[in-house]
Amino acid sequence: MSVAVGIALFLTIWWVVLFAVLPFGVTSQHETGNVVHGTDPAAPVAPRLVAKAIWTTLISAIIFLAVLAVVHYAGWAA
Repeated sequence: MSVAVGIALFLTIWWVVLFAVLPFGVTSQHETGNVVHGTDPAAPVAPRLVAKAIWTTLISAIIFLAVLAVVHYAGWAA
């Protein structure tokens, strides 16, 4: 696997994992009972995006290493 393919694969995995991680731990304004006028009641109170980006990177790295091992040991690498 070339470096460019590896980077593209990691970024694809990262975005998919990000969309899977985003809903975890979200508390909406409606759930807290404090809806700011002019916003959607389902808007998150504290989205914690930095923590989610860190978790996304860790999970993506594990998945990427697993895929890399399969590609290497299955002989699919050029």
